[in-house]
Amino acid sequence: MTNRNLLALILLIVFTLTGCQTAAVPAPAPEAAPTAAVPSPESTPTPALTPVPEPDPFAEQLAAMTVEEKVGQLLIGGFEGTEIGDQATRLVQEYQVGGLILYGRNIAGAGQLVTLTNGLKALNGDGIPLFLSIDQEGGGVDRMPPEVRRTPGAYCVGQTGSVPAAQSYGDVLAAECAAFGLNLDFAPVLDVWSNPGNTVIGQRAFSADARTVAGLGPAAARRMMDQGIIPAVKHFPGHGDTAVDSHVGLPVVDKSPEELEETELIPFRAAIQSAGTDGQVPAVMVAHILLTQLDPERPASLSPAVVTGLLRDELGFAGAVLTDDLTMGAVTQSYGLGEAAVLAVEAGCDILLVCHGPDSVPAVRTALLEAAASGRITAERLDESVYRILRLKTEYALTNEPVSPPDLEALNAQIGAVPVQ
Repeated sequence: MTNRNLLALILLIVFTLTGCQTAAVPAPAPEAAPTAAVPSPESTPTPALTPVPEPDPFAEQLAAMTVEEKVGQLLIGGFEGTEIGDQATRLVQEYQVGGLILYGRNIAGAGQLVTLTNGLKALNGDGIPLFLSIDQEGGGVDRMPPEVRRTPGAYCVGQTGSVPAAQSYGDVLAAECAAFGLNLDFAPVLDVWSNPGNTVIGQRAFSADARTVAGLGPAAARRMMDQGIIPAVKHFPGHGDTAVDSHVGLPVVDKSPEELEETELIPFRAAIQSAGTDGQVPAVMVAHILLTQLDPERPASLSPAVVTGLLRDELGFAGAVLTDDLTMGAVTQSYGLGEAAVLAVEAGCDILLVCHGPDSVPAVRTALLEAAASGRITAERLDESVYRILRLKTEYALTNEPVSPPDLEALNAQIGAVPVQ
C-alpha cells in the first residue's frame, strides 16, 4: 500500500469514528469587479426669472396714434368768441389740438364760461382730454368772469413774505380754474422784478428779491398741484430784468450763466429741484427773450442751449416744456410762424402755444407735419413730447366730463381770505 492510500484510509476511519461528515466547502466567491463610480447627478440651477416688464399705457396709446394725432397734441390754440363757433370746432375736430386757451374775449359770465368749457369737452367726445388753459394770475392778469371777486396779484401776496399766504393764493388759483372746468393755469410767475423799468412783468412778480420769489412761488404752485390743477411756471429763464415787452419785440438779456444763477434761476431751481423729480413742478413756460451769452441767435423758446442744455440738462427738469405764444412779436418779427414752431420742437419744447389768428394753428400744424415727413423732426423726437403730454394729462386726471355750476359765494369768500399787504 502506498503512503498516499494509507493516508486516505486513516482519514476515512477518523471521520467514521467521530461521526463527522464531509461538508461541502463552498467555492470561493469570485472577486467582484471594481464598481465604477456613479456620478451623482449635478443639481440643475434654477434659471433666473426674467422680470416681465409692466405694460406702459402711454407707450401703448402712443403706438396707436397717427402722426396727425401726435402733432395735434403739441398744440394749444386760441379762438374768438364766447360760444363754440366754426373756429373752435375746427381746432378740436379737424386739427385735433391738444388744448385750448381762453382769454377775456372768450368769457362773458360765470354761467357762460361753464357752458363753454363743458361744450368744448363734449365737442372733443371720446378724444384725448383737452388742456383747457388760462392765464389766471390775479392782479393785472385776471381772466375770471365778472361775478368772481378780483384776485390779488402775486406782488400783493409777496409783500407779506408769508409762505401760508402764498399757499392760500395757490389754493385760490386752483379753485378758480376747477370751478369752471379749466385744468391748466399759466401761473404762478417766477420772474424776479429786478428791473424797475420792466412794465411787462412788474407786479406780476412776487418780489424784486430772488429768494423771496423762490420761497413763495413754488409754494403756490405746489398747492395748485395738490388741488389737481397743472401750474405752468413762467417765464423761464427769467423775464424780470428786461425793458422790452416780448408781445411787441424781442427783449435782450446780456447776462452770463453765473449772473443768471445769482438771480433769475433761483426761483426756477427751487420749483424744479427742491423736492426732487417727484416733487418738481409739472410744466415750465419758456420766454421769448434773447440770452446773448447762451445763444446769440435764437430766443430762449427756440434755443436748444436754453431748453435742452439749461432747463433739461442743467436744472434736471423732466416735465412738459411750453413755449410762450408763438404769435407774439418777439417771434414773428424774425421768423415765420411755421419755422418758429419747428425750431421750438427741435429745441426741446413739448407744447406750442398758438393763441391768435384763425390761420395760425393750420400753418403751424402743416409745418410740423412736413418736418415730420421729411425727418427733420424725427419720430423719436415727436414721440418724446407726446409721451410727456399723455402722461401729464393722465397724472392730473383730465377728463371730458362736464362740471357743475360753481358755488360763487364760497369761491368769493375764499378769494377774500387770501392774506395780502
